[in-house]
Amino acid sequence: MFTKPKGLLRATFAVATSAAIFAGTMMPAAAQSGDPIRKLTLISRAQAANPAQFQAAELIAQAWRQLGLDVDVQGMPRTQQSDAVWYNRDTWDLTMWEMAGRPERSDPDELIYNLFHSTTRDKGYNFVGYANPEYDALAEKQRMTADRDERKVMIDRMQEIINEDQVYAYLVHPLQTYAFDKTVWDPSTTVVQPGLGIKNFWTFTSIMPLGDQKDLIMNSSAELNAISPLYISGAPDSWVTELIWDRMMRIGPDGLAEPWAAETVEWSDDAKSVTITLREGMMWHDGNPVTAEDVVFSFTAPIKYAPMYKPFVDGIANIEVIDDATIKFDLAEANAAFETSTLAKVNLVPKHIWEPLLEALNEGENAESILEETRIGSGPFKFDRWATQQEVVLNANTDHWAAPKMDRWIMRIVLNAEATLGMLRSAELNFLSDYTGDPALLIEAADADGDLEIVESVDIGFQYAAFNHRRPPFDDVAFRRALSAAINRELIRKAAYSGFAVTANSSVSPALSFWHKEGIDTAMPQGMDTAKSILEEAGYVIEDGKLHYPAGVSEQFAN
Repeated sequence: MFTKPKGLLRATFAVATSAAIFAGTMMPAAAQSGDPIRKLTLISRAQAANPAQFQAAELIAQAWRQLGLDVDVQGMPRTQQSDAVWYNRDTWDLTMWEMAGRPERSDPDELIYNLFHSTTRDKGYNFVGYANPEYDALAEKQRMTADRDERKVMIDRMQEIINEDQVYAYLVHPLQTYAFDKTVWDPSTTVVQPGLGIKNFWTFTSIMPLGDQKDLIMNSSAELNAISPLYISGAPDSWVTELIWDRMMRIGPDGLAEPWAAETVEWSDDAKSVTITLREGMMWHDGNPVTAEDVVFSFTAPIKYAPMYKPFVDGIANIEVIDDATIKFDLAEANAAFETSTLAKVNLVPKHIWEPLLEALNEGENAESILEETRIGSGPFKFDRWATQQEVVLNANTDHWAAPKMDRWIMRIVLNAEATLGMLRSAELNFLSDYTGDPALLIEAADADGDLEIVESVDIGFQYAAFNHRRPPFDDVAFRRALSAAINRELIRKAAYSGFAVTANSSVSPALSFWHKEGIDTAMPQGMDTAKSILEEAGYVIEDGKLHYPAGVSEQFAN
């Protein structure tokens, strides 16, 4: 159950001077403590849908109970979890969460700026409510630093700050395991992208069928919240949108941005303006031409109507249409990540469809409120249908300059990991794109089957436990550090992820070898004794087996 605050009851914080005794359950008579900390709820995906995440949550809860906390793990479908956490930012305590690997995250800007900059706290990616002026300043400065090595120094420091503040309790970067039927698809035509494996845009546009089966049938372990070019609420949503809607640039298999809908991308000498020539002959799926005005609309509409995309366009000072195919972007400041985080991130949206939809919104509404039925893009796949909680079907756009070799791209929603593996073995799936079960079972199945090819990749994304900084005691960095220290990540890696992961302590994956700070994954001291010592030094007290706030601190929230 989620409860809203029942009024401010907290007294002025005073750090207790008496030492806590964590070895036993009784405190000396002279020791003082504040209120007992309320029962905490740790939200997770449901066990059947994501057994690894649920088991990790159970292991974390067990560890925190050793600190005298009462922790309840609550599993739920992803849509319900998103509603509880993303749209009700003041009412939850803890949640298991993940950041999925996406091509535009090959540059760390999105993960280091949008996750933690204070301007994205209310409606953006910073749903935990973190704020740190030093971090904000570095996040802004790295965007204006063209020199790669200088920028690297700043990004290293930002990783250090997040470690010091333990904004999240990072857990692992998963080793994603993908599989496909090599009797249906030519293995030589799949594309491996660092941090993404073979589940990527380039595979879907280039994979070649070997016979009469020309439908790629893949899976998602989670339902979709939306299929919209102005609203991305989760990983499967993004897999669909990047195929329907084109972008000015794409992140290539080498991890670098390359022109896509743009024929050319030319920067000024001061790196504060970029002139783009639109590819000739581009058409929306409804037959209308893609125009320079559509491009301007695509990069200006998010400022007012798309809070999730607003951070990617905020740095644009002006957009000028030079002619029917040429658009000039003037930036407020030079932005080293502009190609990756903006030109390769923002979807091209048809103005003739979306302008009236946005203008019809009521006060306080935004693009997330719109349920577009037609879903018209200009990309290599056309929207066919979406049967909620069942499947999404896209048809190949044979008129596209990068027309897919398959006939249809079908994503089936399968919430049970065991059922997913069974569907792969029975050929109900021929491309396993989202497996949340035990990878060892998948490998065994592939060995027994003979028709399945396995591909593994360390993910750009990561799994973590999120603290709600808006709610005490998670606003206390010592408390967050203690809870993080108590987590046995190696146990989680082995038990929950069957060894198919690497432990994490940064948003920047080891898959991004240049940007990942060396040594950051072991920079946070760990162990139960360390956790108890941190709490003791901060004045927290275990009394009768239950953790209490420091002396003089009252609990604000009901259980």
